Amino acid sequence: MMTMPASLFKRVSVGAVMALCVLLFAAASPRAAETDRLQAFLDVTGFGVALDSIALAATDAPAMLGLSASDFGADWERVAEEVFDTDRMRDTALDILSETLSDEMLAHAAQFYASDLGQRLVAVENASHMQEDDAAKRAEGLNLLADMSAERRSVLRDMNRAIDTTGTAVRAVQEIQLRFLLAASYAGMLDQELDEGALRALLAEGEDALRAEIRASALAGAAATYASISTKNLRAYVEALEHPVMARVYELMNAVQYEIMASRFEVLAARLADMQPAQDL
Repeated sequence: MMTMPASLFKRVSVGAVMALCVLLFAAASPRAAETDRLQAFLDVTGFGVALDSIALAATDAPAMLGLSASDFGADWERVAEEVFDTDRMRDTALDILSETLSDEMLAHAAQFYASDLGQRLVAVENASHMQEDDAAKRAEGLNLLADMSAERRSVLRDMNRAIDTTGTAVRAVQEIQLRFLLAASYAGMLDQELDEGALRALLAEGEDALRAEIRASALAGAAATYASISTKNLRAYVEALEHPVMARVYELMNAVQYEIMASRFEVLAARLADMQPAQDL
């Protein structure tokens, strides 16, 4: 297990303190202060990196059409970068958060994530978010789970439940698939226009299997992501996540992330229609 250099933790800790100061004591004009506080929130909680990682999901989109990113040739990378522009996605998140994230929620989450444990968690979460090879991460997680104690496995499950208390992940994935496929249909990417009601019914048929897959994937992902974090510290994380205010923060962050992903996938579907894939649908 690789140990992070102490100098890095020092830099992270100082950065967290500075971000927390901005969150709690911003004193510029009201609009500028609000923007600064929300930017600091993205940094100190790691939510900004989570938003940036949405871009990595772009390569999965063509699979819903029976294609791969390589089928769209040299234009793919350019179009994907334009559609999943990280600055645009962060700006969208800031707009939503400015209307929905209360001062209490912002301060509560920031104070936890600015702590030593909070910043250690953010460091491993950020690294996990930006890992492009999901298959490798899952394989690593499954290997860890095979030799993991029942206690630690239980804590990881509790953590995943606390992160998604309302079970929105399944509904979000279904909605992202629905909006992407409908947009692709309207753009002429399919042989015939899809019926929204019929598509919803079809997705609902696979809901139980999707829920099981998401739970298994989340557990393997958590095992790999938090491998360097002790079970005791993970239990403390679960307690922090279960606090009612933190639960509301995560409900909001999940909603923001899923809405941005769905809207970007819709735009991507429309752009794909202009890229002339190498094979017929």
